[in-house]
Amino acid sequence: MTTISILGGTGPQGRGLARRFADGGLKVVLGSRTAERADEIAAELAAETGGDVTGADNRGAAATGDIVLVVVPWDGHAQLLTELREPLRGKVVVDCVNPLGFDKLGPYALPVLEGSAAEQAQQLLPDSTVVAAFHHLSAVLLEDPEVTDLATDVLVLGDDREAVDAVIGLAAVLPGVRGVFGGRIRNAHQVEAMTANLIAINKRYKAHAGVRITDV
Repeated sequence: MTTISILGGTGPQGRGLARRFADGGLKVVLGSRTAERADEIAAELAAETGGDVTGADNRGAAATGDIVLVVVPWDGHAQLLTELREPLRGKVVVDCVNPLGFDKLGPYALPVLEGSAAEQAQQLLPDSTVVAAFHHLSAVLLEDPEVTDLATDVLVLGDDREAVDAVIGLAAVLPGVRGVFGGRIRNAHQVEAMTANLIAINKRYKAHAGVRITDV
């Protein structure tokens, strides 16, 4: 069975993804800064889903997972990945991070020296295969067990075809979700930045909007 580790898995997005992967029959390891916090949330999710969900600190989760998702705040992204370079060696790392800022005018995309969070991850993890995905999923919908159809597509970007296909398959575990190849890793910036537009849409229309790709 494939083990999915989620770094930053105790936040809303991480918890929601863990819930859905556990519902889909995958083994899930929640990572957090402290193993105690991860254990607490993992036990709750295991009880609610009946799935195989365990907790660990982020280093332990990175070492355990076959595929490792990075779902942490942007301001801690570089430091965490630098610290976990060794346990992430040889693994598929899925970067889900959106570098965003917020001010009185609303959300906006932050400039990233490397081009995007995913490209930063690939530079920091030269011995890992980085794929960008899962940027636009609503944490509210992911965490709501009464929502049985997320009704959205997930754009998956990367330079390694086998890794991209694996993540497209992972997206298909989520109910009502389709993974769609969105280009090479160099195109991740605009996908990450689009999250600012979706947040603005959701605020205006009191919705949980996602993205659909037509004619594919």
